[in-house]
This record gives sequence, structure tokens and C-alpha cells, in this order.
Amino acid sequence: MQSDKSSNSVIQIADLRQRGLILFEAISGSRAYGTNLPHSDTDLKGVFILPETEFYGLDYVPQVANDTNDEVFYELRRFVELLLKNNPTVLELLGTPEDCVVYRHPLFAAFRAENFLSKLCRQSFAEYAVAQIRKARGLNKKINHPEPPARKSVLDFCYVTVGAGAQPVATWLAWRGYAAAQCGLANVNHLTDLYAVFVDETPEQRHGYRGLVRDVETSQDVLLSAVPKGEEPVAYLSFNRNGYSTYCRVFREYKEWEQKRNPERYQNTVQHGKNYDSKNMLHVFRLLRMAEEIARTGRLHVRRPDREFLLQIRRGEFEYEQLVMEADALVEQVEAAFAKSMLPETPDRQAAEALLVQVRRAWYAAYAT
Repeated sequence: MQSDKSSNSVIQIADLRQRGLILFEAISGSRAYGTNLPHSDTDLKGVFILPETEFYGLDYVPQVANDTNDEVFYELRRFVELLLKNNPTVLELLGTPEDCVVYRHPLFAAFRAENFLSKLCRQSFAEYAVAQIRKARGLNKKINHPEPPARKSVLDFCYVTVGAGAQPVATWLAWRGYAAAQCGLANVNHLTDLYAVFVDETPEQRHGYRGLVRDVETSQDVLLSAVPKGEEPVAYLSFNRNGYSTYCRVFREYKEWEQKRNPERYQNTVQHGKNYDSKNMLHVFRLLRMAEEIARTGRLHVRRPDREFLLQIRRGEFEYEQLVMEADALVEQVEAAFAKSMLPETPDRQAAEALLVQVRRAWYAAYAT
């Protein structure tokens, strides 16, 4: 789980290294968890400290990331702020296995995970995992019920009264032998999204009705016409405006997902044939099991002892419904574990602030800037 990336930062990660501002740097993600595969990316996370003049000046930079966001470094104050929220990403930095530590300044050794773990981890770890379950469910729906390539139009949400029932407008037009261009719509007073339908059956179509929509592909609403006095409607048309609005949102989200989805992860999902994002579900179980361990033991285990189980999920060896059911049960276990946990409700803010000040003063004393 990442915090927001600074939008006004002009500092690059290479600058941090060149200027000797890094307090801690580590390989994170799957390589730290022990769930990496031969093709896995190498993610880097770390902590840096701004020089004194930049820290006190107007250009405070909370974090720096590369373009792909797989390398993220937090300024010391931002790092402590996130620790106090029990943010999983920064807590995991404090539990980095030694074989993944690239660099650790002696001052950074004062930061220990057990000094920050609290019952906030129930929210930060477990609730984030629940969000991932929802995301997996959404992906399952997108894969199994993809939106058709052609976008539906307003007319697909319009129905015309026939006796005591109704027909889709396209069916009604075909059944009556009318063309949409012959038709005109007029508001029905006091009734929202209900329109009287008039049909111009004169040979030269002298009434000049405008049709049902301005353009079938692009219109967002039905089209009204001026109706000569004395004309009688042949039927009434109802436009399901709320249904159309919901459809447009879902269709837009689907297209955005289609454009932005990770091609490798999507192909992996299709290949294992279980129709869920297996990497996503891997993290659901990793986060939930870590949360339960934190509640029961007060310790943070980044390198996962259940590696093989997690990789089985990644390979798609379980059915989607089975995993969701087990994840829901694990959520209940996590809730029960935190209810009994001896962890403090929140980290000790005063102690964290004192440590922050101590490290910063020591740094500035040793490296005058």
C-alpha cells in the first residue's frame, strides 16, 4: 500500500544517493516476502533525510519515487508519520530480511518495528486486505462478464408502452414499421423521464419531428420535438436514465481497467483459467496472516513462512470461490485476535517524536549543511 506520491518534487533518487542523504535502503516486495519468481521485478524502498536548510525551508519533499513507482523513498518525518498510522509498507521496511538490506545508516538502527506495532494494524493490514478481496471480486466479474466492445446507446434504455406492458424502443419501431426519424417526443407533465410519442405519417413528413435522439452513438439524452396542436400520441416512452447513467460508469471503468491492466498479470490470470488475479489474492492472504501474527505475537514477519501456499495461490491452484471463503474466515480470525491482543491501541506518539528529533539532530550535528 503506497502513500501519495509528491507531485512537486524535483529531487531524484540518484540525487539522494549522490548527496549521501539515504538513511536506509532495501529490496522490498516479493523478494523480501520470499514469493518472488524468476521474472519478478526488483522493488526498492527506503528512507532519506533532507539537509537542514531544505527541511526548514519552503520546499519540503515528503517522498521521492521513480516513474514506475517501484522505487520509493520517504523523508524521515514522512516515514515516522506513516509508522504512526501503522502503514504496512513502511512497517515492512523495519522488518526487512537482512539479505534484502542494501544500506542501513547506524542512526536508523534505533527504529524497530515492535516499538510501533499497535491495534491500528487491524485496520491498516486487514482492511486493506478486505479491499483487495473486493478488487479481486471486481476483476472476477470483469473477466467472466466482460462488457461488449460496442457501447450501448440511450435508445437501449428506452421502452415504449404496449397495452399493459412495454417493449424496447427498437422492437416497438420494427413491430409498428416506423422509422425513428418519423417520431417526435414531448414531455409528460409531472412525470419524470416519461415522454409522449408522436409519429408523423404524412408522405412529406411535414410535422418536422426531430427523431428520438440527435445521434445514436453520441447522444446522452432523448430529443424533444415541437408537436402541432391537436396531434395525439401513439404511445408513451420511458427513458431509464438512472440505468443508463450506471451503465456508462461501469462501461467507462471497464474500459479504463482494460487499458491500464498489467498485461503480464492479466495473461497469467487467463492462463491459469481460474479467472481471478492470483497475485492480488496472494497479497490478501499475506496481509491477513501477517495481521493475525502481529495481533497474537506482537512481531512482524516479512519473510513469509507460508511461501509455498502463497505461490500455490499465485499459480492458480485454488478455485476463486474457495479462496474468497477462506479469506472471509481469516478476516474473522484477525478480528478475534485483535480483540484479545495486548498491543497498545496506537503507537506511542511522544516516543516516536522524541526519536525523530533525536535522529535528526544527530544527523545535522554530524553532517553540517
